[in-house]
Amino acid sequence: MKVLVTGTSGWLGRHLAPLLAEQGRQIHGLDVVGGDYTDTVASVADRRTVDRLFSARDFDAVIHAGALHKPDIARYPQQAFIDVNITGTLNLLEAAVAHGVERFVFTSTTSLMISQTIRDEQSDAALWLDEDHAPIEPRNVYGVTKLAAEGLCRQHHLEHGLNVVVLRTARFFPEEDDTLKALSGPNLKANEMLHRRATAMDMARAHVAALDGAAKIGFGLYLVSAPTPFSRDQARDLKQDAASVVTKLFPEAPSLYAKTGWRLPASIGRVYDASRIERDLGFRCQTQFADILFALRRGETSPVDHDAAYVSPIVRSR
Repeated sequence: MKVLVTGTSGWLGRHLAPLLAEQGRQIHGLDVVGGDYTDTVASVADRRTVDRLFSARDFDAVIHAGALHKPDIARYPQQAFIDVNITGTLNLLEAAVAHGVERFVFTSTTSLMISQTIRDEQSDAALWLDEDHAPIEPRNVYGVTKLAAEGLCRQHHLEHGLNVVVLRTARFFPEEDDTLKALSGPNLKANEMLHRRATAMDMARAHVAALDGAAKIGFGLYLVSAPTPFSRDQARDLKQDAASVVTKLFPEAPSLYAKTGWRLPASIGRVYDASRIERDLGFRCQTQFADILFALRRGETSPVDHDAAYVSPIVRSR
C-alpha cells in the first residue's frame, strides 16, 4: 500500500511514519520541515505540490496528520489556520478523489468539542464526551477550522464515495501545557490519562487501525483516548472529589504519588469515552493509568510522553 502521510516531521508523524514503514507500507512524507520520514518539504496549502505528488506517486491512501495546532494561535493569524487546516485538507481530498485513492484518514481533535462553557467546568458533575456530543461550539480558530475540515471529509464521502475515517484525538502533545501550571508536566499528564489523554504511540496505532478499517467503515468519526477507568454513574463524585474515586479504584495511587511528589486530581470536569472505536475497529489504547502506577512502583519513568523542550515543525520552519 502506497500512503501519503502529512505531518511526518511532527510529534505524531515521528511515531506514525516508522510504524507504517515497519509494517511494509510504502510511505511518502509531506511536511513544512525536513525529517527522517519527510520526502517532500512543502505545505498542504500548496495545491500545485499536492497535485504533482498525486500524479507522480499513485497513492492508495492518505493519512492527513499535518496541521496548525492550538499553541500556534499565538504565532499565526487566523487566515493561516484557514489556509492550512481547511484549504489544505480540501486540496488533499480533491486530489484523492481525482486520483482514485481508496482511503483517507484525517487527524482531528477533541478540542473542537470543548466550548467555553465546557472548559469553565461549572457543572456539578463531570461531563461525559463521546462522538454524539452536541452542540459542537469550538472556542477558537483551531477548533473552528478542524470542524470545517471534518465537514469536508464527510462531504467527500457522501458525494464521491471516498472511504474516510476521522479521528478526534485527545491530548498527546509532549510539551508543557500552555495554560495549566499548578502541577508539573509529568504529574498533569499522568492525571489526564484517567480521562483525556493517550500516548503518541497509541495515537499512531489508532491511525493504522483507521487506515486498515476505512474500506469497511465507509465513513467513521471516532474519539481516541486512553480507556477511562470511570463509569458514568461516578460523574458527580468525580467533580466533587476525584481523588477519592481514583483511590477506590487504585488503592496504591496515593502512596505512589506521594513518593513521587505528585498530586491526584481534586476534581475532574470531563471524561472522554473512546469505546466506539473499540467496538467498530477493535482498537484500544495500550497504555493506561494503571501502567503509570506500575512504572512508579518499580521506580521507572512514566510511560506517558513528556518533553518540555519539544518544538513543533511549524515553529522550526519560521
